[in-house]
Amino acid sequence: MSRNSENGWRSKELPYDQVIEKYPEIPPIVALKIDVSRRGIHYTQAALDRVDPDKHHVEPYNYMIGHGKNAAPIGLFLRDGSVICQGDTPDYSKAYRDPYTLDVVDGRLVLTDEEIGKVYEEVTFWDRPDFYDKKTSNGTPMCLVASARPQRITIAPQTKCHFWDTPGEGCKYCALFSAHRSKDDEGEIRDEKWFQDVEETTREALKEKGRYCSFHMTAGSTLSGAEIFDDEVDLYIKTLHAAEKAFKTEKFPVKLVASAFSKKQLQRMYDETAITTYTTDLEVLNPELFKWICPGKSRLVGYEEWKHRLYDAVEIFGRGNVDCGIVGGVETAQPNGFADEDEALAAVLAEAEEMGRHGVSFADCVWNALPGSMFVNQKTPSLEYYVKLALGLAEVRRKNGLKIYTDDYRRCGNHPNTDLARID
Repeated sequence: MSRNSENGWRSKELPYDQVIEKYPEIPPIVALKIDVSRRGIHYTQAALDRVDPDKHHVEPYNYMIGHGKNAAPIGLFLRDGSVICQGDTPDYSKAYRDPYTLDVVDGRLVLTDEEIGKVYEEVTFWDRPDFYDKKTSNGTPMCLVASARPQRITIAPQTKCHFWDTPGEGCKYCALFSAHRSKDDEGEIRDEKWFQDVEETTREALKEKGRYCSFHMTAGSTLSGAEIFDDEVDLYIKTLHAAEKAFKTEKFPVKLVASAFSKKQLQRMYDETAITTYTTDLEVLNPELFKWICPGKSRLVGYEEWKHRLYDAVEIFGRGNVDCGIVGGVETAQPNGFADEDEALAAVLAEAEEMGRHGVSFADCVWNALPGSMFVNQKTPSLEYYVKLALGLAEVRRKNGLKIYTDDYRRCGNHPNTDLARID
């Protein structure tokens, strides 16, 4: 029996309906997305039976997507056209809360809360990208070269995060690289065929007119080189150069989510590629918790240096074109995190305000204690906390005149605070 059926969590926090009544400034659909991200989704067999792999976007290959074994959809459309970047996570036996349920009710695919018998929202599956059915001239399936959300193309040139090379130095909340922690697993060696595959896949994806409005690139951290991250920078530049061959313009909307590069490395990225916006993930806005939660990042770069590199990036890319990725809520992880949600929120928003004055905006993901992470047994914060965090970070952005472009609700849809840009 899952512990979430025994701990009475529902009586300890405000439910969704009361949260949106208490905070009318949060659109109900954004609050629902937050809660789904916080609790996860269980797909019923009836829902899975609705999946057509030839029509819907299923992706069992890409390391970024999820942890289930089935070729289930990786995301959902809501009725307003926004997206939920959440697939089926079948094992919630260790979760503090039970997940939402994706089911078929009266012939409609809907998000429900099974325990209280309530239907919340009708949804649809993402459409399968056309290029997924193609191969490059090297015989590589294009779905192994790039992935796609409804509105963007994503290429991950490397699937190992080398902060995991030293035991215990990976980020404790992270389940993304749980299958790539072995030091013997050195990741892919990218040769000229790979870069040719990138060019051909990008060119093919762009044939689907009107679908994609941005290009996204990310990967695990590579620590090697004359200076830490030099080899990672080289790989990104080569991969971007390959993708750029498919475009007719010198600059196009490129978002890079990468390690905390030095000013020299950032300048090189800006000068030599089409990159327009840059995100690097400080993860938790507290120096002491950063040491505990992200020990590898803390030892090899450090909290203050990571912040300084964000500020350097603003000098190069401009205000509003640099984001700090954070795992919202992880600051409450125990035993070292904040035990009181109000104290946690005040500390996070104070640090965010200081960074916002320097021109850095935020991409806030919702912490979900997923299987595969060291924090799998943790209790994540309440929905009310996440709503106040999203509203607070959005206000920091507005107050400091920071725009969101490649991370807004149109181009990403995975950050509650940037979803609120649609009502600015």
